[in-house]
This record gives sequence, structure tokens and C-alpha cells, in this order.
Amino acid sequence: MTGARQVSGARARGLLVAGTSSDAGKSLVVAGICRVLARRGVAVAPFKAQNMSNNSMVCADGAEIGRAQYLQAQAAGVPAESAMNPVLLKPGTDRRSFIVVRGRPGGHLEAGEYVGGRRHLAEAAFAAYRELADRFEVVVCEGAGSPAEINLRSGDYVNLGLAREFDLPVLVVGDIDRGGMLASLYGTWALLDPPDRELLSAFVVNKFRGDEDVLRPGLEEITRRTGVPFLGVLPFLPGMWLDSEDSLVVGRWTPSPSDSADDVTGGGDRLRVAVVRFPRVSNATDIDALAAEPGVEVLVTDSPRECEAADLLILPGTRSTVGDLHWLRERGIADVVERRATSGRPVLGICGGYQMLAGTLDDDVESGQGQVPGLGLLPIDVRFTPDKVLRRPTGTWRGHPVSGYEIHHGRVELEGWSPYLGANLGGRYGWSAEPFLGGWRVGQVWGTLWHGALESDAFRRAWLSEVAAGAGSPWRPQPGAPAYVARREAMLDAVADAIEAHLDVEALLRLPR
Repeated sequence: MTGARQVSGARARGLLVAGTSSDAGKSLVVAGICRVLARRGVAVAPFKAQNMSNNSMVCADGAEIGRAQYLQAQAAGVPAESAMNPVLLKPGTDRRSFIVVRGRPGGHLEAGEYVGGRRHLAEAAFAAYRELADRFEVVVCEGAGSPAEINLRSGDYVNLGLAREFDLPVLVVGDIDRGGMLASLYGTWALLDPPDRELLSAFVVNKFRGDEDVLRPGLEEITRRTGVPFLGVLPFLPGMWLDSEDSLVVGRWTPSPSDSADDVTGGGDRLRVAVVRFPRVSNATDIDALAAEPGVEVLVTDSPRECEAADLLILPGTRSTVGDLHWLRERGIADVVERRATSGRPVLGICGGYQMLAGTLDDDVESGQGQVPGLGLLPIDVRFTPDKVLRRPTGTWRGHPVSGYEIHHGRVELEGWSPYLGANLGGRYGWSAEPFLGGWRVGQVWGTLWHGALESDAFRRAWLSEVAAGAGSPWRPQPGAPAYVARREAMLDAVADAIEAHLDVEALLRLPR
């Protein structure tokens, strides 16, 4: 996608895309609108005042923003920057979130501060919107959750608080796939105070399957009662696994109930990958590229049995490394990881999952628990520091170029062989440590701090081939399979095409003001 120009001078027009709930499709609708505008040569930028997500990305300037806004910038054809997501909350526990302000760590937020303790965050968000509005023709904003969360309205600056501050028209997206959409749309309108309600400018139905004639009477009645028109009905788009804010609900690789499968040992020519469902998983989008690879079957699970049966077990990133390591042991999956390591069956740890494979972890930052034992499967120790590492490394593996990004507090230090490693791996099998993408590999235990590395096509296919051989799987890469980046671009185009085909685009383009 060729980048649209930026402008200066007159203040941009803006639009807020809200939703009846989380995962209603706001992120994709914003991405699609950005692509539609970019196709028309409009200088457009995405914006989300505050994101609450553990899926994030590092911009070229080292700023950390929500993964969805990074994707939306790609849809708009412009470089991602911190102003597009000035406030990012990363949940650490059920009552505390870590704050990222303009791409950098900004302390933490307790649950009791959520309504009234965020004024400085609102000021940062409004200032970022003004920056974008001075440089672009249109700013397409994404809301958070639902604008009808009236318990949070007094401190809101991402939904109607943002719309009121900048007099933005509001487009509300309703997810019909989950049911109750008509009630949700009407309830959203009914719960708002009159000044907020006046900003509701249009409704859009999302994820529809079936005959629109059956739906139409309901839409007409909602418009009659609210005065808010519908711009159209977007169809359900199968196989849409674009970067999500809601972890582990991503298209083709869907969560699995614990130990629910009668048979977890099937196979054929498929490579079976189990991804551990950590309670505080982060950057789960790392797995998207695997799920898109032909013949690779990805299962998200907290079942020890399924982790044992897979050809490859992945410990993904986590926002609470020490806490999720304790959970891994309590769940019995730590024992599975150790058995796989000693028998030479592939395990990959990414970022927090890699750090769990260390001899020791010293954490006074995220968990405050000090020094705790790791799984002892790689010759490293981990020390957490207040300063966060944010960077975009590049390198090679077996001659294949690889790029990724790092987001972590833990510093990895190479140690001598840990007691477990020396006695059970190095001593018994004679395996030695080998550098691997900023991390280490011993036998079939692989660890890296690099998120996003699996998006590098040649590397991913070569590495999976080695993993398949180590697991005894007949899987091999499919010749001519499309590149991951090309598939992502095709999906962005598919969303934009659906908007062009199913919405009143001329009315949509008249909304921003």
C-alpha cells in the first residue's frame, strides 16, 4: 500500500467508530475505513486514545503502541507512531495495569483509579489527537469496549468523552454474530445522556450471515425509535485472523476446552502446534503466521495432555512472567515441558515464555517476588529492571533474514550450565547451547526475545522444517504458499472491499467533520 501524503494547515476532520461491545469489529472497521480513504488519496491516520491490551508493537522510533493501531496505520499507508495510541494499558493483575504513555512506560494504574485518576492520561490523549489533526486530512478514531458503560462516563476520554471534546460524529458497530445486536444498539442509544446521544450519527451491522431481507424490518424499527440511520450490513468474513486486541480469539487458531478432545494424537501430514494459554498472555499475535501456514494446525490450550501430544509446544509471551510460571507448574504443564526437553521433542519459548526456561528469574519489577527458580532448560538467568527494552532487531538464521521486535523488562544473562541442564541435558546427551534470534537453543529447546520473527517467511518455513524433523512429523512447507505480509495486505483489502460493497460509502465519507 503506497503511503498517503501528510498535510499541514487546516485541522483534520474526525470520526469515532464505537462498538456495542469488545470484539464487535471496531478495529477491523477502522482499518477498512482507513484503507478506503487511502485508496482515494486522502491523508488519513488511525487513533485510539486508550487501548487496554497486551498485544502491542514497536514503531520504527522505538515507541510501543497497540497492535491494532499498528495494523490500522498499515491500512492507511502511513508509518505508525505513538500519537496513534497515546495511552496503552497492559493488565498485570485483575486490579492493576501497567501504563504506556506516548510509547514509553508511565507507571501503573490501580482498579480504584480507573474512573477518576486518569486526568493526566486524558490530557496526553487529547494532545496526541491534536497533533494528528494538524498533519492529516481525516483522523479515524476507535473507541474502547462500549460507549454505554455509563459507570465509566465521568472519566471517559476514549469514547463519548473524546467525541464531545472534538465534536466527532459517532458510528456504532453492532456484532450480530453474538446475538442481541438490536437490543444492544437500542440500549446504547437509550443509556446515553442527550448531549452524547446527539453525536450518534450512524449504525453498522457487522458479521452478518443470511438473508438481509429478514433483518431489514428490525433495522428500520431501530432507526424509527432512535433517528439514527444504518449505513449498511457487513458480511461475516471467514478466515479473518488479522491482528486482534482480544488475545486468543484469532480466526483460524481458536481456543480449545481443556482435555475435551477425544483424540489429540491424529496427524497425517499436519504439524500440530500447541500454544499454552497463559492467564496473562501477551503478543499472542506471534502465532498468527503459524496458523496461516498451510498444513500447520494451531491449538491454544491449558491442557497438559494436549501440550504433551503436539509436535511443537510454544510458551508465548506474558505480561506476568513469574506469575504465569507459577501457574505453569500448578497446572502440570511445567512437567510436560521438562519431559519434552529430555526426550528431544520441540519447545519454543518467546519473550516471557523464553525467560521461564532460565535457571533463575530475579523479579522486583513485575511481580515483586525477587529470585525464583526457572525451568532450568536453557543456560540463562533473567533479571528484571525498571527500564523497558523496546527495539526492532534484525538478523539471520541458517542464512535466512529475520526481523522482529522486543518488548520486555527482563534482561537475559548467559550463565554456566544450570544444575538441571548439566545433569540431564548437557551431561546425558552432550548437547551444547547455540545462539538463536537473540536467545539460545539447546537440543530441541528454543528460546528468543524476538516477537514477530515468525512473520519472516523463509525463516519460518526453514525453522518449521527442522522442528518437524525433530518431532518426527512428515510436514513440509507447501511450495508457492503466499507470503505472510501479502496475506495480511489481502485481508486489509478484503475488509475495505466489503465496506465498499455493503455500506453506503458516500454517506460514510460525509460523516467526518
